[in-house]
Amino acid sequence: MNHKWNYVPITPKQAEVSQSLAQELGISPILSRLLLQRGITKATEARKFFRPQLPDLHDPFLMKDMDIAIERLNRAMGKKERILIYGDYDVDGTTAVALVYKFIQQFYSNIDYYVPDRYEEGYGVSHKGIDYAAESGVTLIIVLDCGIKAIDEIAYAKEKGIDFIICDHHVPDDVLPPAVAILNAKRLDNTYPYTHLSGCGVGFKFMQAFAMSNGIEFHLLIPLLDLVAVSIASDIVPIMGENRILAYHGLKQLNSNPSIGMKAIIDICGLAEKEITMSDIVFKIGPRINASGRIQNGKEAVDLLIEKDLSIALEKAYQINQYNETRKDLDKNMTEEANQIVNNLDGLEEKRSIVLYNEEWHKGVIGIVASRLTEVYYRPAVVLTRSDDMATGSARSVSGFDVYKAIEHCRDLLENFGGHTYAAGLSMKAENVQAFTERFEEFVSKNILPEQTSSVIDIDAEIDFKDISHKFFNDLKRFNPFGPDNLKPIFCTHHVYDYGTSKVVGRDQEHIKLELVDNKSNNVMNGIAFGQSSHVRYIKTKRSFDICYTIEENTHKRGEVQLQIEDIKPIE
Repeated sequence: MNHKWNYVPITPKQAEVSQSLAQELGISPILSRLLLQRGITKATEARKFFRPQLPDLHDPFLMKDMDIAIERLNRAMGKKERILIYGDYDVDGTTAVALVYKFIQQFYSNIDYYVPDRYEEGYGVSHKGIDYAAESGVTLIIVLDCGIKAIDEIAYAKEKGIDFIICDHHVPDDVLPPAVAILNAKRLDNTYPYTHLSGCGVGFKFMQAFAMSNGIEFHLLIPLLDLVAVSIASDIVPIMGENRILAYHGLKQLNSNPSIGMKAIIDICGLAEKEITMSDIVFKIGPRINASGRIQNGKEAVDLLIEKDLSIALEKAYQINQYNETRKDLDKNMTEEANQIVNNLDGLEEKRSIVLYNEEWHKGVIGIVASRLTEVYYRPAVVLTRSDDMATGSARSVSGFDVYKAIEHCRDLLENFGGHTYAAGLSMKAENVQAFTERFEEFVSKNILPEQTSSVIDIDAEIDFKDISHKFFNDLKRFNPFGPDNLKPIFCTHHVYDYGTSKVVGRDQEHIKLELVDNKSNNVMNGIAFGQSSHVRYIKTKRSFDICYTIEENTHKRGEVQLQIEDIKPIE
């Protein structure tokens, strides 16, 4: 893979601010430059960034309709109405349902939860779900991580005497559903200071407001933060502002005192003895929770997340782990099929998007396949399958391109759509797929930038090995948790050499274990370059080369630094 390296040197003015910030904070100017890149220019802001504090969370009552939502919930509880917690079948939705259900259940028993079946009901609020609520005597539904476009469904519920409180974070249309209250910071009339909460994060703010209105102490909400952290990492929302506070303290909870259900998932992932990071959630915890809704029913994930008995939780975790194994097999087979189709497309070089439709594909993994296609071909991708008489699917995007806007441009061809910048869901009549493919490609071609369609590695700073001291590494760790808008920094070092002991490793000899020196110091740095064994012959010639990398802790030697090499460029 031929990656382009992108590095923008700082201006003299930025260098001046950076130097001053470094002195005030007692950190390396390299790290103060990273703060500047994150919009942090003052020492007070930096200290808040390094030490996120729960008292700095925004007042939940700043959110439009929060007072109305709380009044309706309190009235329902006062009148002993039956309440249904309803949510999407993905990680964000199931963690949100578990969070709200667990918290309210401590104070009120006439409550149930519901997760729609991906295959029978599809995404969002369904008529079947409303009928279930009506038959169960429900008069209030709290819907999480969906509902913002459910105009007809919520009108149908209203006819049956059921009120809705919507807690969502997806982009709304101009016309909002006829719900009692709509908690969504992306509303056009938004009054909340932070617009990037996850769906579970909106649920947490609702419960924070509920606690405040009923004199319940804040510390009772803290055990729920492990669920919020899992939703933030899995839904790929920015990890700055309020999300940073929630993710930071959620990770603390996940590592020190996770809920029983979460503990069972941690055990089944093999993470019990290590410090869990956002990356562990993205690659291990999240996919297992997601697998339940992809292969069977998302309700099973909620059953696990609210479980109070560890032995039962472990049985349930084992079951969703089996779903994840099934998901991996489906994902692998479908991705191979998708790659074959793409490789046979006419004019692929000229196309700026990929749209694939296969009636046989499994609905539960099309989003994953779309993600794989964007990673390989650097184009926004839409993957569709047939569900009843509809073509339904998922879209994923490349860095910096708003795929939701591209889909919205084709809205007259669609029956339904929703989502945000990097991920969206959509459905259309099967006969519209060709027209959609052409219109989507036209919009993407006109609006995507050339650099968004190739592999670019953004370099945060050019450094020498002598810069990587223990203090530097410890200060760098304070930038955790990493994620969108606070990505793990990638450093570049020029003119490095093999110390003489680098070797190929891995079952298929595909990785390189490196010991490197540069020409500025005597530091010998350990590194690992995954999947880059093709460079080993050059490295062994003792000629110099450039590397870009992240700085990690060596998992086998605690406290020792290891470079994770992202790319190697021989100097010809």
